[in-house]
Amino acid sequence: MSSVNTKSQFEVKPHSDHPRLLNIEMNKEALKQFFEETKDIGVERIEYVPFMRFYLAEQLREVLGEEFQNKVQEIMHDRNTGGFTIGVQKQTAEIDNYIKFSTALSHLIGVPNFDGMSGKYYARFDVKHTFDSDTYLRQAYRRFNLHTDGTFVNEKTDWVLMMKFQEENAEGGESILLHIDDWDDLDKFRNHPLANLKYEFSQKGRASKNIDQEVYDTTFFESNNKTCIRFNDQCSVPKTIEQARYHKQISDSLEATSKAVAIELPIGDMVIVNNNFWLHGRGSFEKNPKLYRELLRQRGYFAEV
Repeated sequence: MSSVNTKSQFEVKPHSDHPRLLNIEMNKEALKQFFEETKDIGVERIEYVPFMRFYLAEQLREVLGEEFQNKVQEIMHDRNTGGFTIGVQKQTAEIDNYIKFSTALSHLIGVPNFDGMSGKYYARFDVKHTFDSDTYLRQAYRRFNLHTDGTFVNEKTDWVLMMKFQEENAEGGESILLHIDDWDDLDKFRNHPLANLKYEFSQKGRASKNIDQEVYDTTFFESNNKTCIRFNDQCSVPKTIEQARYHKQISDSLEATSKAVAIELPIGDMVIVNNNFWLHGRGSFEKNPKLYRELLRQRGYFAEV
């Protein structure tokens, strides 16, 4: 795939770590202008006033051009890619600017869902040597299995965004990505008799999720005549041995595939993928009592075109 240069404001290139993923580099002066134009907008205001989030998106579109929004939307809907990395390119090291930049970008793509873990449209969380959590998300020394987001909520979850805020003494913990079309066993499980059964997906009883609801849905579904997946081993609540076996076999196959790819994410960078056909996870960290990483998450649905 050749690089694409649009009005010198941004450039789209193949990602160095993944054959399907893309990387977007922006004109640094334009990026600097975005931070200058939005310097007086506080994070509290964009948390309290939803239309300000779209104002940030408009400011980013102003400095990069309307073609930038068209391109990121095109990438996200393209089944062959459906994901990219992008970052602040060392033009800022302020956490508030990270939040504003990720907010601007997510609102060019769609609308974030409410995140029950934080009570906001985004969540910040850390991973460190010790943890007090009821989810694998914050357990540093085990692999966080491949999954899709939003399986246990009634809102549509078309995309997921993860941005790295801070990191110290961190070895390992790479982002693990798998495009469903690269999964060797896709046809095997898509054509299984239980593939169209509506499973219960739930996080009831997990205080960290702050969501007390049950969702019943199929593991696989069709979108644009292509197979998509919703799967999270921590949210699957089978009702029979056969159902449990089916989901365990899916999980085992996903973790065993050689087609999952680890990518490095620098501080200030984010990865955004189409949640309908990309699964994501995290590798385990090397043990270190001083380990620390902080991330931001947003997930939501696509904008109406």
